[in-house]
Amino acid sequence: MAAARKGSQVITHMAIGFAIAYAFTGSIALGGLAVVVEPVLNVLLLPFHERAWARGVHAASGRRRYLLASLEKISQAAMHAVIAFLVLYLATGSVAFGGMAALLEPVCNVILMPLHDRLWDNAIGRGVSTSPT
Repeated sequence: MAAARKGSQVITHMAIGFAIAYAFTGSIALGGLAVVVEPVLNVLLLPFHERAWARGVHAASGRRRYLLASLEKISQAAMHAVIAFLVLYLATGSVAFGGMAALLEPVCNVILMPLHDRLWDNAIGRGVSTSPT
């Protein structure tokens, strides 16, 4: 079930990236490029980001721990925005398109991914199985 959920998260993330790139460029090819390159870069870089923050967050206690955890999420969002900007900027040469992607793509993910996860949590809570019976 965990693999199916993770796969569903990847597909949702890719769909968001494609929709934004296609909306700005009108190009299926550039939308496809965004679908492949942007999520792959995020997936490759996120573990390094998490490891860099993990020691400090886990070693801290009380209010400092909450502060560091918040800063980690802000840093993660900034990394995500930079990657979104670079992918669309390098694909189109447009700072405006790159900037809009950097703003919209993370916002869409922040809004839509918790909804996605809630749907999965509800499906698991109801005992929905993904394996044939």
